[in-house]
Amino acid sequence: MKKIISLFILCSLSALAWGQGTLTGDLMMNLNFFQSDPAINANNDLYNKYLSGSEGWLGLRYNNKGFTVFVRADAFNNSNLKVPASVNTNFGIGAWSVSKDFSGLSITAGYIYDQVGSGILFRSYEDRGLLIDNALVGFELKYKLTDHIMLKGLTGQQKKNSLDNNQDVLSQRYAPVVRVINAEGDFHIGKAQLSPGLGVLNRTLDQSTMDAIVGTLDALPLSQRFEPMYNMYAFTAYNLLTLGSLTWYAEGAYKTHEAIADPSGTLVDKPGNVEYTSIGYARKGLAINLNGKRTDAFVMRVTPIINPTTPSDGTLNWQPIIAIIRPGRLMSRYTPASEDYSEMAGTANVLVSPSDNLSLAFTGTTINTLDNAELYREAYCDAVYNTQGAWSFQGGIQYLEYNKTAYQVSEGISSTASLPMVKALTPFAEATYKISTKKSLRMELEYMSTKEDYGSWVYAILEYNLAPKWSISAADMYNITPNKNSDNPNFNTLTNSVPDQGHHYYNIYTAYTKGPHRFAIAYVKQVDGINCAGGVCRYEPAFSGVKATITSSF
Repeated sequence: MKKIISLFILCSLSALAWGQGTLTGDLMMNLNFFQSDPAINANNDLYNKYLSGSEGWLGLRYNNKGFTVFVRADAFNNSNLKVPASVNTNFGIGAWSVSKDFSGLSITAGYIYDQVGSGILFRSYEDRGLLIDNALVGFELKYKLTDHIMLKGLTGQQKKNSLDNNQDVLSQRYAPVVRVINAEGDFHIGKAQLSPGLGVLNRTLDQSTMDAIVGTLDALPLSQRFEPMYNMYAFTAYNLLTLGSLTWYAEGAYKTHEAIADPSGTLVDKPGNVEYTSIGYARKGLAINLNGKRTDAFVMRVTPIINPTTPSDGTLNWQPIIAIIRPGRLMSRYTPASEDYSEMAGTANVLVSPSDNLSLAFTGTTINTLDNAELYREAYCDAVYNTQGAWSFQGGIQYLEYNKTAYQVSEGISSTASLPMVKALTPFAEATYKISTKKSLRMELEYMSTKEDYGSWVYAILEYNLAPKWSISAADMYNITPNKNSDNPNFNTLTNSVPDQGHHYYNIYTAYTKGPHRFAIAYVKQVDGINCAGGVCRYEPAFSGVKATITSSF
């Protein structure tokens, strides 16, 4: 590792001294300051002992004559990003790679981020909002066989994104070995463009992992035991068809039987399959998009023995999410994740624009298990109207049904608990006034009516933007009609003292941008639940305090 860093520094110094090649980089830092607030259940060791925490990533990339050298330093100081209710401290090289392109061949050694097709078979990626970093550590070869065919091969071990305190390095690896072969094409047949692909994945368990699986199986009743396999094979075939206004993506994948964990955490011996499709049609004034997915035990893990508190660890793939991730603060509280064990899902979206000033959107979503148990329903519509002047308006309504037992296991709720289906109706309205070409004022109102979980909510935000430098907002989320019979233990803790009173959750935000630098700070009171930001959604406990972010690139 030290030799890699030394090589990077040498290359960088050479670039600066001789003006050869290019050196680029990016920085991201998060800082949290915890302010105890027992009234909203923000009261644990983060607030009583540590008081602050931070995360930081600094990536540097040097390019010269077909060579690319990349290194990223990761720092976590009393960070609660991976496990929101506890802290982790560590520092090290989070990722590095060396690449060379020549004569149609690309070679990469180190930490590799790539995917096959939509990611159903294989996807190694980084998502800092969720602290997912499942890079494949090894080699990747890409070869352009013809002008229309690309071949790709990868082999290595998956990064174990562990933040255990007092360890020497961040970049540990899972012991099983992963190999991937992928072929993709790009062809024209008449007016149609076809982009087909094939992928094969093999994962081989190591002896230590096999011993752990056998030990787990030995604890099961005899009728549930089976002989686990060292090797698992998975296959996918996919194609993107583009023909005028029509686009159609289809993918089917299959994996051989192996030991996987079912929803209860019990090991079972099953093969798996996924079928996914997305059809889009667009012309002036009309756009239609249909998405569907069927998943049967397509659980792709490096090992089935995964820490239940961090279920995303060891995931080899990524399955498309059929439901629409809504940006509204209240609607996003009940965003369903993609299920990899049992799911039958479909979404239809229609956008109609009868004029240049008006557009109407309609969405219907249904998600069940293969046994026809209801997971999620959504009916949604909105209208956007832009006046000839400075005003623009948006309004709409969403109805949803959300299986909280399947999608959420909140802190303090047993994984075997059965929670009532959340049914919520949420009307919303938004107005934006353009004061000038650089100044704008936006106001948004949402009301969620539900008898489940915490009860009904009202949310309001006022946002002022002064492009390109300033953005300032103030928001409040208020539990207007508390559910005094809620089965959420966090809610019961809050309402035991004032059972007829809801709580205000304030957010005061300021961001300043100058060139490539952006500085943001917010005073936040946040209820526990699903929180979405920048398209990333995850369960978070209640938070009270100050959050600050710094991003920069050069």
